[in-house]
Amino acid sequence: MAEVLLYHHIQGLTDGVRAFADDLRQAGHTVHTPDLFDGRTFASIEEGFGFAREKGLDAIRERGAAAADGHAPGLVYAGFSFGVTIAQRLAQTRPGARGALLMDSCLPVSEYGEAWPVGVPVQIHGKEGDEFFDEDLPAARELVGSTGAAELFVYPGDQHLFADSSLDAYDPEASRLLLERVRAFLASV
Repeated sequence: MAEVLLYHHIQGLTDGVRAFADDLRQAGHTVHTPDLFDGRTFASIEEGFGFAREKGLDAIRERGAAAADGHAPGLVYAGFSFGVTIAQRLAQTRPGARGALLMDSCLPVSEYGEAWPVGVPVQIHGKEGDEFFDEDLPAARELVGSTGAAELFVYPGDQHLFADSSLDAYDPEASRLLLERVRAFLASV
């Protein structure tokens, strides 16, 4: 079974993110969910970004990276949207990463290094009409083209944060399929 460090999105550690983590735990995985917003959640992406900008985006990301310090190597780093900025960085820069799950976002590999690390599998998930993921889709395709250890899954629809069951953007069918693919990924690493 895998040990996963799962970073929440810009609306905080919502009940939907907790439920996603619980689904993975039920499959036998150990899942850690650091709360980078100290219990605060937000009704909209805009409100969450406002809070994060006020607290300092880089400071929050550094807190997220520091959350990995107490864990042994061999983690799967996972994130939803804003959380991807932390998860991808750690997967690319921390020795011993076991894998990466990038949901609703993907940054250019060059953001954190020259190439995706050899032997670190990655899955990327997003909606084809999601305005935020559409901006990241070229980086996702480039990452997938650069390594045989990457998979890209694009789902129909335009909802951002579609796997968070506590938000209006929740898409039960796409979320079920994403969870199925994530479970298969975790079983294989």
